[in-house]
Amino acid sequence: MFKKVLVTEDLGSINHGVANVLYSRTDVNEVQQAQYCDDAYLKFRRAIKDQDPFDLLVTDLSFKESHRQRKLLSGVELIDALRAIQPNLKVIVYSMEDRPGKIKSLFANQHIDGYVCKGRNGLNELVQSVSQVYNEGTYISSQLESVMSKNNVFELKDYDLLLLKHLSDGLTQDEIGDYFKKNQISPNSISSIEKRLNKLKYNFKAKNAIHLVSMTKDLGLL
Repeated sequence: MFKKVLVTEDLGSINHGVANVLYSRTDVNEVQQAQYCDDAYLKFRRAIKDQDPFDLLVTDLSFKESHRQRKLLSGVELIDALRAIQPNLKVIVYSMEDRPGKIKSLFANQHIDGYVCKGRNGLNELVQSVSQVYNEGTYISSQLESVMSKNNVFELKDYDLLLLKHLSDGLTQDEIGDYFKKNQISPNSISSIEKRLNKLKYNFKAKNAIHLVSMTKDLGLL
């Protein structure tokens, strides 16, 4: 079982609850806590320096603003920063986020090992996830399994994301075409951009471009 775990969560009650559950229901030897991502990062750096590294991170995604000046503002930024100094670190996200696109991106881009939704059965699933991840598996909350299948979440290409991002910023198709041409992004003709937008609207069953941007944001794809 994991020897040393860090729980990063800005709400003290949840932080302590997770730590207590890991102590009482798993064979984890040591659980430390942090309420700020910067503090978590410093704890990891210190542990590595002392040659006693953490082998599991359990973290939330969102952290409320505070009076403190912060460098790492989110769980995603923390994961990326820690993986840069400890590539083999195992990561379980414990969060309220339930948008399938956002969660898929965490597995694809941050290469997390487990995702557990906070809720009525969250702590029980967290215990299961720790065991499964320790045994080199991946874990995702049961309530998300059906919506996380590949066929249920439309895959956006980098080109699509850039196109939608510019639309959400208020650019017209002509302005997007000019930007693509200037940055040598293809296809960049107005007709090509219009065809791609029509295909995206069809796939998402969106009524118009504004509706399309709104839907992709709601799904966590943008």
